[in-house]
Amino acid sequence: MRIGIPLESQDSQSLVAATADTVKKLVKLGYAVSVESGAGKKADCFDGQYEAAGAEIVSADRAWGADIVLTPDTPAENDLERIKPGAVLISRLSPRQNPQIAQKLCERKITGLSMDMIPRISRAQSMDVLSSMANIAGYRAVIEAAANFGRLFTGQVTAAGKMPPATVYVIGAGVAGLAAIGTANSMGAVVNATDVRSETAEQVESLGAHFVPIEAPAQESSDGYAREMSDAQKEAASALYARQAEKSDVVITTANIPGRKSPILLDAQAVSRMKSGSVIVDMAAANGGNCELTVPGKIVTTENGVKIIGYTDLAGRLPAQASRLYAQNVVNFLQLATPGKDGKLVLDTEDEIVRQIIVTDGSQVLFPPPPVKVSAAPAQTGVRAENDAMPPAPPEKKTGYAKYGWAAGIAVALMLLIFMAPPGMSGHFMIFALAVVIGFYVITSVTHSLHTPLMSVTNAVSGIIIVGALVQIPAQSLTVKILAFIGIAVASVNIFGGFAVTHRMLKMFQRS
Repeated sequence: MRIGIPLESQDSQSLVAATADTVKKLVKLGYAVSVESGAGKKADCFDGQYEAAGAEIVSADRAWGADIVLTPDTPAENDLERIKPGAVLISRLSPRQNPQIAQKLCERKITGLSMDMIPRISRAQSMDVLSSMANIAGYRAVIEAAANFGRLFTGQVTAAGKMPPATVYVIGAGVAGLAAIGTANSMGAVVNATDVRSETAEQVESLGAHFVPIEAPAQESSDGYAREMSDAQKEAASALYARQAEKSDVVITTANIPGRKSPILLDAQAVSRMKSGSVIVDMAAANGGNCELTVPGKIVTTENGVKIIGYTDLAGRLPAQASRLYAQNVVNFLQLATPGKDGKLVLDTEDEIVRQIIVTDGSQVLFPPPPVKVSAAPAQTGVRAENDAMPPAPPEKKTGYAKYGWAAGIAVALMLLIFMAPPGMSGHFMIFALAVVIGFYVITSVTHSLHTPLMSVTNAVSGIIIVGALVQIPAQSLTVKILAFIGIAVASVNIFGGFAVTHRMLKMFQRS
């Protein structure tokens, strides 16, 4: 089968659905790849690179007339007419926001696969276009905020005086929110963040931000997004957002649920209380916006001097990077859908990933797909109905003296070891027992994120083994010398390996 990569007629489209790197991978899967001349120019992907990767540079009609057409977004009406009946279109079709696309594809007998319908399950993470684009958008949101903010993000102490760091408040700790948090923190800002799911607190704090909780937070639903909040929860959340926005320099909102209108998080009154010169980046502007005063696609300045950035395609402002991630997501899906690596696309509707993204199959509309459960539902509590099957009773634990016998045997063995040891050894046994007790309480009191560097640094204790082994090297016995050499080698690996692991982990937390 032949894959076509056309140049879309929409001037606003800066992405391309394949790069030179992904063309090589498509060719390895057995596909012939045709790229329209200039298709990747905006994303710094040029015709010569495509040709070197094994693609054929063709005209627009030939690219649109391929067996499989790859595009970043839903093609324009005139471009759809170029796709031949029976072909497959792989794109971000957004069938929830654009329900009429299914009928249009069906009329043309085009099989439409929507990459933005990839389910949020572990097996599909490498194909998750929404997460890839949200990651880039979160980074770009901070860059846009910094460009429109009148001061530095990082604090400085200069001869002319002290400059405090900017305070950034991120609402939502999903993929985009976490990317924004990490970027703002790396730029030196003081970052606070809130999410309706309290379980995201650890992720926020791991990126160096302070988590500001909501009273009675919402829980995650079965589709991977937050559950609908009650009226009381909404009031508590709105009050918190307004208080935090009032004392923040930059506010980034990320509440954007696909297929639904974005909730209003900051109303006009909350914006009116913000400081002059503050910046709001509304990452949900494409779906109506999280701020009441957002104008999609534009930057507006309120009467009190607050700038509200309502760009609808933040990821598209980094076209080279966004294209690379999107193209790789598409390749990962095609690897799943090309089991024989023979250039033949196989749409197995029994596979939950494939079934979820099929919008149309020729002249048949298959949208909406059946729901996919992506998170474990909490165990239900309450009174069981009489006709509900009772779960099998757990097996009874054996109540004998066997376990006590084992403990007593070990205790007796230790006592015999102590009494039979030379007189000078008794003090060492006491030190060992105290070390075990102290070590247990010290290690268990350390946060989990520091366990690896702590344990790797404590490998330096192996130096004691090296000292003892060196003392034994001059021994007359060859066996003792061999054991001493082995001890030195093993302990050295333990020491140097421990410090290497520690250095690598600490480097992850250093600012570039």
